[in-house]
Amino acid sequence: MQRREALSTLGSILGVSAMATWVSPARAQSAGVSDNVIVLGQSAPFSGPAEQLGLQFHLGAQLYFEALNAKGGVNGRRIEIKRLDDGYEPDRCAANTRQFISDDVFALFGYIGTPTSLAALPLATAARLPFFAPFTGAEALRAPFNRYAIHVRASYFDETAAIVRQNTSTGINKLAVFYQNDAYGKAGLEGVTRALKAQNLEPVSTGTVERNSVDVSKALGDILAAKPQAIVQISAYKSCAAFVREARKRGFAGSFYNVSFVGTQALLDELGRDARGVVVSQVMPFPYTPITAISGEYLAAVKAKQGRAANYSGIEGFVAAKVFAEAVKRAGRNLTRDAFLAAVEGMGNVDLGGFPLEFGPGKHTGSRFVELTLLTEDGRIRR
Repeated sequence: MQRREALSTLGSILGVSAMATWVSPARAQSAGVSDNVIVLGQSAPFSGPAEQLGLQFHLGAQLYFEALNAKGGVNGRRIEIKRLDDGYEPDRCAANTRQFISDDVFALFGYIGTPTSLAALPLATAARLPFFAPFTGAEALRAPFNRYAIHVRASYFDETAAIVRQNTSTGINKLAVFYQNDAYGKAGLEGVTRALKAQNLEPVSTGTVERNSVDVSKALGDILAAKPQAIVQISAYKSCAAFVREARKRGFAGSFYNVSFVGTQALLDELGRDARGVVVSQVMPFPYTPITAISGEYLAAVKAKQGRAANYSGIEGFVAAKVFAEAVKRAGRNLTRDAFLAAVEGMGNVDLGGFPLEFGPGKHTGSRFVELTLLTEDGRIRR
């Protein structure tokens, strides 16, 4: 009673605004954070030719957050995701990001794709919002260093280097590149070109496809004319599947290599029996058997939800959610964006159950893990 009277007297002397300033340190937490909820914003393709990438990543993240929330959340707070559909189009993604900033979300989480993330990151940076775990390996989002950008996965340079190394080590040095005509495709092309240049080689031919299109006829002609031994594909699953089918019809007997963003399960579903000879580089643990503790944790969560199926995009969302929650836990109850960023940088070496990560000041890319998987005509994915 005496405390309330003292506060009332102080308010009358200093004025209401000064009173608000005086009591605010007890609630010095960021926008998007209430006493019991942390709100994130995710712009992703939930419709259109790339919808499975956004949907499966989101579902994987929700698997982790829902289980965590059922146990009381982190430091007494649930974690919730607001999602908006951008159709894998940069302009729509930028509009969604402005909406999230206006809505005062705590952080941006799990954006899907290079061109969309490139449209969003400057907005996030200007608003001082963490931009956490985008589903892209583009170097343009990693260099120069940006304090607000936090990457969990390896880069496209890491993936394309592994693909080139696999081919040249077996005597295959005539590589062509089929790529999406945007920032994502060009990032992958640069990665392949850099890796080949290190061995005094270059792509024998290239061909492009427009984003959200499956018109691959010109690219086929441009690429096959040089008679490549293997073709590296840097696009989304529908256009890559269309290219594989048409190339096989024209007699191409070599292998196809894709980076992880293609959406492995979605590509396999699109190709059916035409999946033979298609390789995908992966930046996440194998999600179909519990060969690591994190895979087992993910599979148990999938099994607990009726109608869910395991896949690489899903485990990436799951892993991203787990890393985010760990940083929130370390930031403590008085959660601010600065405290969260400091917690990420203070992680150092952390093992998520067979998936090691390393963060630090000036180091916001956690993993460089890459392995190659083979798709089979009977619908399997082999390590």
